[in-house]
Amino acid sequence: MDYIQKGTRDFRKTNLALFAAGLITFANLYSTQAVLPEFSKEFHISPAVASLSLSLATFALAISLVIFGSLSESWGRKRLMTLSIVSASVLTLAIAFSPSFELLLALRVIQGIVFAGLPAIAMAYLGEEVEARSLGVAMGLYISGNSVGGLAGRIIMGTMTDLFNWQVGMIFLGVLSIVISICFVVALPNSKHFEPRKLQFKALASSLIAHLRDPGMLYLYGIGFTLMASFVTLYNYISFKLLGPPYSLSTTIVGWIFIIYLVGTFSSTWFGSLADRYGRPKVLIASILIMFTGSLITLDIHLVLKIVGITIFTFGFFGAHSIASGWVSRQAKHDRAQASSLYLFFYYFGSSIGGTAGGFFWSRFGWSGVISLIACFLLGAIVLSYCLRRFSVHE
Repeated sequence: MDYIQKGTRDFRKTNLALFAAGLITFANLYSTQAVLPEFSKEFHISPAVASLSLSLATFALAISLVIFGSLSESWGRKRLMTLSIVSASVLTLAIAFSPSFELLLALRVIQGIVFAGLPAIAMAYLGEEVEARSLGVAMGLYISGNSVGGLAGRIIMGTMTDLFNWQVGMIFLGVLSIVISICFVVALPNSKHFEPRKLQFKALASSLIAHLRDPGMLYLYGIGFTLMASFVTLYNYISFKLLGPPYSLSTTIVGWIFIIYLVGTFSSTWFGSLADRYGRPKVLIASILIMFTGSLITLDIHLVLKIVGITIFTFGFFGAHSIASGWVSRQAKHDRAQASSLYLFFYYFGSSIGGTAGGFFWSRFGWSGVISLIACFLLGAIVLSYCLRRFSVHE
């Protein structure tokens, strides 16, 4: 059977569908990040506690990814992805009517679980259906949908919060997500290379252990953890920094600063192409060094330089994530959905740890403390990337 190739109608439909699915998944996942200061004020909680609205969702997502990735080996790819994005959209509407922060957290945990039906399965779908020479671009386009989604969620919530309140923002986002979910179902081609298997937990556990015994996979999982931990730490607390003196920006303006995410739309695809051409190890390390440089620039008190630093940091992050996530699909010798789900487990576990730990560094040491934590994560990612070169089967 033919694989999906660049330039074909199926390639365009696949990219459109997964771009849209990634967009609404990450718009909903990060919808609370832009309004963490609002949660602190409305519910009278600390920044670290407010960050749980994101950290608990990503932690539930991380745990569930392993389960959904395994289930998809038996139940199919498109069915689970559809269930995921529709359920997540409906839950966003429910969150808008939460009377307490405790109920909001409970709904975010449930939402984190259903989010898991898309990310790992989407990468496995691409690895199975797209030819190897076109995979870098296809994976980059999917990741770019993630970056646009993160941007859209923050801008919608920031703007709606200023104009109305965060509840109206959630309602608007939920309705928009349902509409886009319908487009996904219509556009995505059915799997041609997926072969369903009986759900055998012993076999699934054995394959999971096999992935964890592969040194190359372990290094990739560690890289995913450190990349996401640094990224969420920066974006969780930049809002607190910019809303306070000496900047005192409005929630709307801070939300629009997240338009920086658009550089990820370009960098994820561009770095994917560079990796296909020059090899993944060199390009991965270069992208992490770009992140490190950007984070240091944000230490400057001048607003323009701070935004430049965030832009450089974001540019490098989406490039690094695009390479690492695509590398997992090529490194895995079997059960690609499960391998991808394990990568994303560590990736979102890093989000949970970094996002909440950053709150303590922010409260005790300010922005310099946040950047110090990020620098430690990125230095770890560089070390892991050098070690990975010895065990990679696909460079």
